[in-house]
Amino acid sequence: MDAQIQWFPGHMSKTKREIEEKIKLVDLLIELLDARVPLSSRNPLLEKIDKKRLIVLTKPDLADDSVTNEWKKYFNEQKIEVLILDLKTKIDLNKVASYCQDVMKDKIEKDKKRGINPRPIRAMIVGIPNVGKSTLINRLSQRKAASVANKPGHTKSLQWVKNDKIELLDTPGILWPKFEDQETAIKLALIGSIKMDILNKEKLIYRLLSFMSCRYPNMLCARYDLDFPINDDADALKAIEFIGMKRGFLINKGNIDIEKTIDTILREFRDSTIGKCSLEHPNEKWF
Repeated sequence: MDAQIQWFPGHMSKTKREIEEKIKLVDLLIELLDARVPLSSRNPLLEKIDKKRLIVLTKPDLADDSVTNEWKKYFNEQKIEVLILDLKTKIDLNKVASYCQDVMKDKIEKDKKRGINPRPIRAMIVGIPNVGKSTLINRLSQRKAASVANKPGHTKSLQWVKNDKIELLDTPGILWPKFEDQETAIKLALIGSIKMDILNKEKLIYRLLSFMSCRYPNMLCARYDLDFPINDDADALKAIEFIGMKRGFLINKGNIDIEKTIDTILREFRDSTIGKCSLEHPNEKWF
């Protein structure tokens, strides 16, 4: 990439302060990570919070199943409990509540001995933009409690959603002020956790096509009839032009509409029309 990707709007800084203020009110964190990029979607600002936590791998319907299972094993080996949840389907509230109660069993027993009646577990839902926090809140509360949008930066404030088993504190997605590793920034941009109007989409698609040519060549061949390797930007541009021509994305004098072709590839990657693929693997450098 020619320029570093940074995105930390003012409301994110405000949210960070609010989370730090509200953290004492909750028993544990439910940290949502995108199954396609579990490490890149972990916010180092949140890792510093000293609370029990449950990691939820979201969007498994878009990720490579075998790689997602490797990530679950990876976190379990670090003694971190992991749930893989497709937020498009009905979520088992009892399963989530049971885990939370098990994590907090020492506190629950201590309260019982002191004559304190059990209360719902208080959990804060945290994660970067566009990983499904509001959707999870709605599934767990079994009603439309939090508004949902498939774009980063949608939720703007903290809000409580309560039922008889769990009290959930929803939070806006926050990134961190500076990406030291631009590979992380590129992956977050590809999955839609950074607004596209600050990015060079053409360079992003070059990287995506090069990656998929290496890791998922059969998907590129099946979707776009691409049967040649993509090793550099020149190859990637050739692939984009090939796809644009095949789709009939032409503008004046028969030139290929590069922008429309790029938007199409990005959309079909994000909604897994190309196929279910992951950008990270726990045991080897992929991207």
